[in-house]
Amino acid sequence: MTDEPRFEAHRCPNGHVTYPGHTLCPECGEPQTETIDLVDRTATVVTWTTSTATPPGVREPNHIAIVAFDVAGETVRAIGQLTTDGIAVGDEVRPVYAEQLRDPAEGIRHPDSQAWDGFRFEPVE
Repeated sequence: MTDEPRFEAHRCPNGHVTYPGHTLCPECGEPQTETIDLVDRTATVVTWTTSTATPPGVREPNHIAIVAFDVAGETVRAIGQLTTDGIAVGDEVRPVYAEQLRDPAEGIRHPDSQAWDGFRFEPVE
């Protein structure tokens, strides 16, 4: 087992791929039994926006995008923070690990009650 962070999509036996994973496939109702790590893949920006009224502990401004990965002919969409505002629809991005997506001290939950890490998307140059 590896300690490297994984950005996992999930696949059911019928080949449907989703992110995030679900107990049962939203397309056909079969159990999702396989994972696909998207960390080394690139995606295309579908749309993006900048939020200037962010929740406590989230950077301001916060650049967010919906991106689309191609996984064996299936389109898998994800939403997440961007590393920059220098982005356009159609740009190619890759997921990059961030140890802290928001400040745990600013949240309404106890800092130990949830994970604060995750992935942002950065432009591929």
